[in-house]
Amino acid sequence: MSGAFRIDRVVTSGVFELDGGTWDVDNNVWLVGDDDEVVVVDAAHDEKAITAAVGDRNVVGIVCTHGHNDHVTVAPQLGEHLHSPVLLHPADRELWELTHPGRRFWRAEDGERIAVAGTALEFIHTPGHSPGSICLHLPEAGALFTGDTLFAGGPGATGRSFSDFPTIISSIRDRLLVLPAGTRVHTGHGDGTSVGDESPHLDEWIARGH
Repeated sequence: MSGAFRIDRVVTSGVFELDGGTWDVDNNVWLVGDDDEVVVVDAAHDEKAITAAVGDRNVVGIVCTHGHNDHVTVAPQLGEHLHSPVLLHPADRELWELTHPGRRFWRAEDGERIAVAGTALEFIHTPGHSPGSICLHLPEAGALFTGDTLFAGGPGATGRSFSDFPTIISSIRDRLLVLPAGTRVHTGHGDGTSVGDESPHLDEWIARGH
């Protein structure tokens, strides 16, 4: 890992649309890399804000944690302008097509890795919030990028189409809470948390059933 390695956050604002509803949202866009190259995690709302944060760095990939429109808003055009592939788990193709019909993406499969700045992010398939939700684990930095799968205070929403509460609980329990307690969780919206802060509350989430 490069000595100049860093994780930057860009917050963008826009609208989440699904099932006929619309919600104003602020999204976290994560830039993971060093002074020379970077991976963009989620391409939300504002292409100019993301490209400004990237600067003149080479973008190795634009990884979408899932296919909801607020996480893929500007993904195709950002990929074209930055000459970078857009990656998404294929189980979210139907959601992707709602926003970008006919546009291509590369497959982000469970267990695959994307190399950047002398290290690599591993894709962890965590369905529940959506069928193709993934998290990105960076062990060397003790970092986990969870999209809308895990937040400070519990799992992502499962009350809309393509989502399932027991599935997201299984994903969090079996794939995320087994990581080291000190792993820092960088979420798709709002403030971060850690695996250790969230793991004691699993039974509470199950009892709430939300």
